[in-house]
Amino acid sequence: MKFNNLKSVVLVFGLTLFMSNVSFGQSQDRKERKKPPTFAKLLKEMDANEDGKLAKDELKGLLKDNFSKVDTDEDGFISEKEFKNAPKPERKGGRN
Repeated sequence: MKFNNLKSVVLVFGLTLFMSNVSFGQSQDRKERKKPPTFAKLLKEMDANEDGKLAKDELKGLLKDNFSKVDTDEDGFISEKEFKNAPKPERKGGRN
């Protein structure tokens, strides 16, 4: 009888430990995905001519789609200052 109780306790403890690790791992992934990229990261990935600014033809995605909203001085480039002051993109779908 004691052996069965011990097996039950170990099983419940193991399942609890497993489930807490799984849920913690998922919540960490979610936080990282929502973090917006920095201007330095975008420059590293997209600034083909390495001039420290982002031209429309160097961009992709939402930043390219909203280029005219972000390029407030209308010089054809997005500077770090313009990027930092850019309006936040609207969320599409998702949970309410």
